[in-house]
Amino acid sequence: MKLKLLALSILAAFTFNSNAQHGDKQKRQSPPATMEHKIGDASITINYSQPSVKGREIFGELVPYGKVWRTGANEATTFTTDKDITIGGQKLAAGTYALLTIPGKDEWTVILNTEAKQWGAYKYDEEKDAVRFTVKPVSHDMTEAMTFSAKKNTIYLDWAETRVPMAVK
Repeated sequence: MKLKLLALSILAAFTFNSNAQHGDKQKRQSPPATMEHKIGDASITINYSQPSVKGREIFGELVPYGKVWRTGANEATTFTTDKDITIGGQKLAAGTYALLTIPGKDEWTVILNTEAKQWGAYKYDEEKDAVRFTVKPVSHDMTEAMTFSAKKNTIYLDWAETRVPMAVK
């Protein structure tokens, strides 16, 4: 009887723990999101967490200028391409990368790093960069939740009143 009770207790603990972990991503303040787009023969997927403005000053405050940012919340944003592409004028081999940025007032550095699975950018290693290029941010309509979108050969990062375009071929 005691053995049966112990087995049931262990099973209940595993079930509760599994449900708690599964529900964690759904209850995050910055929910998970995915952007998928086809450019030529390449299928591109960006997986990220969507932080919201919530009345805060974003760039230069919450997200400091001149520092590597995970480009979202929680885990580092990932950028996957199933074919070799050119992004920001540089060749990128098919694969999955961490998409990081260094925001600036007049210019952003976009980084695709081979260490795709990382929490934030706390262990970012520049030596693992596959591609690094700069882009000019532009003013854009207010976007409450950080969002990636694409149109033709351009991927856009929109958040607050900022748009960051990334050219892809």
